[in-house]
Amino acid sequence: MKLALHEVGDGDKVALLVHSIMSSADTWSRVAPRLVDRGYRVVMPDLRGHGDSPHAEEYTPQLFAADLVESLPTGADLVIGHSFGASVLTLAVAGLRPARVVYSDPAWRFNDKSVAEIKEFAQFTKATTAEQIQQMFPRWTPEDVAAELAGYARWDTRAVDWLDAAVEYVPERPLVPSLVQGAGDHHLVPDDLAERLRASGFEVRHVPDTGHCIHRDDVAGFLQSLDGWL
Repeated sequence: MKLALHEVGDGDKVALLVHSIMSSADTWSRVAPRLVDRGYRVVMPDLRGHGDSPHAEEYTPQLFAADLVESLPTGADLVIGHSFGASVLTLAVAGLRPARVVYSDPAWRFNDKSVAEIKEFAQFTKATTAEQIQQMFPRWTPEDVAAELAGYARWDTRAVDWLDAAVEYVPERPLVPSLVQGAGDHHLVPDDLAERLRASGFEVRHVPDTGHCIHRDDVAGFLQSLDGWL
């Protein structure tokens, strides 16, 4: 499927930013301008069933990844994937062939409890308000809250149906130089996983005092942790 793409900047370097489930390219609204200032042309897709991209009859991580390969330019200087976007990116790296990859708080492991929580939250997204989002994420700006609410309104809740068959997506090794960026809560990138990833060739950095959406909780800390990767 050809995805809707959003582009900003006209720099000589190319950065691809891949959002997570239930969200849209708007999640990068504070990150993209900062990358443009660093000389990048920034390309941000909406995954199938999200944002301005079409809804589909079928959703699987493999299809999400195939869409990225079909829609995005190959050989980018940098690709960043957040959460489930990092899971999809893991499957798409071989086809995209970027120079560097950043997996931001990647959702690589699922269990029955996490799947149930995600599916429950999926229904919540269709009834939530800006006030509720701000209460859940007190460090987000009004711009972040508005973007999240718009993303919730547009995404297809069937896009999480594949979770019943979810498996572990932790890559065995990096195909290109790769940074795993963990949130300060160490929830999705706990110390045992970080040790495993480092042993297989990944660099791992945690961003203190942040939750799952590192780039929204602390955009300055998010960018500082990418020192040497931008």
